[in-house]
Amino acid sequence: MSAATPTSTSAMDTMRAAGAEARARIRAGFDGPTSGMAPGLVQANLISVPVDWAFDVLLFTQRNPKPCPVVDVLEPGQLSSALAPGSDIRTDIPGYRIWENGALTGEVTDATEVWEQHPDLVSFLIGCSFTFENGLTEAGIPIRHQGAGRNVPMYRTSTTCLPAGRVSGDMVVSMRPIPAFQVAEAVRITDRFPAVHGAPIHIGEPSQIGIEDLDAPDFGDAPVIEDGDIPVFWACGVTPQAAIQASGIPFAITHSPGKMFITDEPEDTYRQ
Repeated sequence: MSAATPTSTSAMDTMRAAGAEARARIRAGFDGPTSGMAPGLVQANLISVPVDWAFDVLLFTQRNPKPCPVVDVLEPGQLSSALAPGSDIRTDIPGYRIWENGALTGEVTDATEVWEQHPDLVSFLIGCSFTFENGLTEAGIPIRHQGAGRNVPMYRTSTTCLPAGRVSGDMVVSMRPIPAFQVAEAVRITDRFPAVHGAPIHIGEPSQIGIEDLDAPDFGDAPVIEDGDIPVFWACGVTPQAAIQASGIPFAITHSPGKMFITDEPEDTYRQ
C-alpha cells in the first residue's frame, strides 16, 4: 500500500467518477489505446480462461510477478471487478482478443456474445504500466507514444518466464524512449509501482533481450525516438498472451494490446 500522503475523499470521488466516465466512453464505442485516459487511476490487462486452466494461470502469474502482477481475480462467471463497482469486463475494454487452442481467432470491441458461450470463465486483471505514465508526465518526462497519438510499442523477448503447470512462454516488454538525462528519474518513479510492473527490466541495447528491430514491434505501433533518447523496457502484461500461444490454452479472452480496463482505484493505492 502507499506510503504517500493519502488522497482526500473528495479527490478520490472525482477520480472514480473519471473512471466511470472512461468506461462509459468505451462502452459507447471508443476503441483506441487507453494510454493517458483517466490519469491517476490504475489500468489493467485482462486474461480470462476456463476454470480448469485457472490454477495454472494463477500459478504462472505468481511465479512471474514482474510481467504478471495480479491486481484482481474474478470468480467463475463474475463480470464486475471490485476495483470498479458496476463495471462489466465484457464491454468496458476497447478491444478484445479471442484465442482457441493457442491461436488468435478473432478480435471484437464487445465480448458479450462470446462470453455467453463461455459463462464460467475465470478472469485475471494484471497491472498495466499505463498507470505509472501519469507519474512520469508529472515529472516532465515525455511519453512519446502519447504525443504522437500512437499505441505503445511492445516486443517479445528472449527472456523465458518460469513455467507453471501447463503454462509457459517468453516475456513481453513495452518500450518508452526516455531522454538520457531523465532515465534515472524514470527508474526511480516506476520502481515505486511494483503492482504495475515497477522498474524497467532493461535499459539500452535491445538485442541483449532478443529484440532485433525496434521499428518493428510485435504489438502496438512503431516507436517515436528522438535524438538523445535511450530505449527503456518494462515488463508487460501482454506476456500472458504469449503464454496462451506457447501453451495452446484451449480457449481464452484477453484485452487487445494497449487497450486496457480502467479501474476506479487511485494509483496511490499501489505506490510504495
